[in-house]
Amino acid sequence: MMFQGPAPSPDDLSGVRYLFTDIDDTLTTKGRLLPQTYQALWDLHDAGIDIVPVTGGSAGWCEHIVRAWPVVAAIGESGAFVMTAKGNRAECEFWEDEAVQRQRQAQHMAAVLPLLGDRFRLAHDQHLRLADVAVDIVGHDRADVDALAARIRAIGGTVAISSVHINTWIGNYDKQAMSARVLHRLGVEDSDVARYVSFVGDSRNDAPMFGFVAKSFGVANIVPILGDLPQRPRWITSSPAGLGFVEIANALLQAGGR
Repeated sequence: MMFQGPAPSPDDLSGVRYLFTDIDDTLTTKGRLLPQTYQALWDLHDAGIDIVPVTGGSAGWCEHIVRAWPVVAAIGESGAFVMTAKGNRAECEFWEDEAVQRQRQAQHMAAVLPLLGDRFRLAHDQHLRLADVAVDIVGHDRADVDALAARIRAIGGTVAISSVHINTWIGNYDKQAMSARVLHRLGVEDSDVARYVSFVGDSRNDAPMFGFVAKSFGVANIVPILGDLPQRPRWITSSPAGLGFVEIANALLQAGGR
């Protein structure tokens, strides 16, 4: 077991029954899901640990994930909805109301587009999104990204910044709020989160989850932005992205799951 700084002990992790995890640059490595990372998901599943990806990713990605990956649910678009698989179908429960959230998305899109100028563009999967607006930030300077985020906040948008996108929406939810709702549906009370739940992330938009889940991990590529986080992960892996996730899976498996 290899971690930067103190490593979790088996006692730290022995009660974990649920693993919530970011996707981009946490499960994926340079945009790809490595075979050893996918195997780690199955190993956790087979050990009785329920996995819930919690991502800024689109509804289109989440539908594939709940149907093809060993997960119990997927929280998408930064908490806008939770998706589950029922047989050959994916069911989507919105944070508030589908019609309301779609209407807000259309209105927010109209307000955000003029702010992008010639330098930014919408994410390639915007057409697969049901509630938020995503702006591609890969290759852009940090100062330019933060300036655009400030302009979006100034028009009333909620903003979360990941390693790949600015995600923005109108609504009172985020990754943490929807995760808490999903845990309640799974029978986990607020007082039990510290014992039974773990989280893995890599970016600024994961800070609410680091504050919510005591048994939290960052993969190694989180190190450059630790100073930006009001809440930090408890443990950090030695390897980045999907290989760091494998380290975490091995630690949980060695601790025995449930």
